[in-house]
Amino acid sequence: MTGSGLTERLPRLLSLVPYLLARPGIPLADVAADFGIGERQLRRDLELLWMCGLPGYGPGDLVDLSFAGDTVTVTEDAGMRRPLRLTTAEGTALLVALRTLGDLPGMVDTNAVLRATAKIERAVGDAGAGGVAVEVSRQEQATTAVIRQGLETGRALTIRYYTAGRDDVTRRTVDPMRLLLVEGHGYLEAWCRRAGAVRLFRLDRVDDVAVLDEPAAAPPEAEPTDLSAGVFPARPEHGSAVLLLEPWARWVAEYYPVEQVVELPAEQADPGTGHDHGTRGDGRARVLLRYADPAWLVRLVLGLGGGARILEPAELAAEVARRAAQALARADGNGRDGNGTGAGR
Repeated sequence: MTGSGLTERLPRLLSLVPYLLARPGIPLADVAADFGIGERQLRRDLELLWMCGLPGYGPGDLVDLSFAGDTVTVTEDAGMRRPLRLTTAEGTALLVALRTLGDLPGMVDTNAVLRATAKIERAVGDAGAGGVAVEVSRQEQATTAVIRQGLETGRALTIRYYTAGRDDVTRRTVDPMRLLLVEGHGYLEAWCRRAGAVRLFRLDRVDDVAVLDEPAAAPPEAEPTDLSAGVFPARPEHGSAVLLLEPWARWVAEYYPVEQVVELPAEQADPGTGHDHGTRGDGRARVLLRYADPAWLVRLVLGLGGGARILEPAELAAEVARRAAQALARADGNGRDGNGTGAGR
């Protein structure tokens, strides 16, 4: 580990001064070991700290260090005596991310994640974040382990995958490229031979995976996906819908990409009807959800069985109502025939 990257170096520089203030005369080797860097990198960091300080940059404004043999002491801290601290919200968010990583074996160095988790838990203390739990199914854990095996051995994979947008299950042969954790979900990025393109496969939608004997052979044009805007970036052809979610259907806002979530108080009237549902409103939410296929959204709402209702656009709300009426009429017709009273319909 070089520790020279900007995203690694800046937090370390901010932490070094308060760390050294609390340990005057500490050997450089001990400092380097505690920060997980080499002594050469540590000396470069200390040289840079010497040029840091407050505007004015005169005596007492700059960080000053004293070296004695292989030990170091801070003689002037320039006001940098307070270590970085996490708020409760920041600590909780970090714990959620770490525990998600820890529950996906093979995604990262599990031992390193466990050590980091323990440190954050100690730092957060009694703030309440210790009760945060992230559950990953056994199926997803097993899937991740097999995919990791394929990546490490350079072998192709065969997967059975559920595509939510088409409500379809397909068998695919893929050339694995990398495992990702994006927005709290694990993904396999791979060259899909069926699609002839790079695809992201969400791990909790892979219900079967096996390592093949043949080597993975992604073509030269198989470039990593740009995820700076998320897994499902906004596109001009996408539509947007406003959904009203009942408490038992709130999982939709966590499982699918939504851009806005508005909590509805218990006393608020039901949008679109003007009726007050009293305490039934507690826990409901109005969400803005993007979709690529209107038919997928209609299926989603119908499948929730009253747990969600489309408020906008009106044409999709009407389509859901039409399909629901058809289903009820069909069910009523089947029931009447079964009783011997619907013959001839």
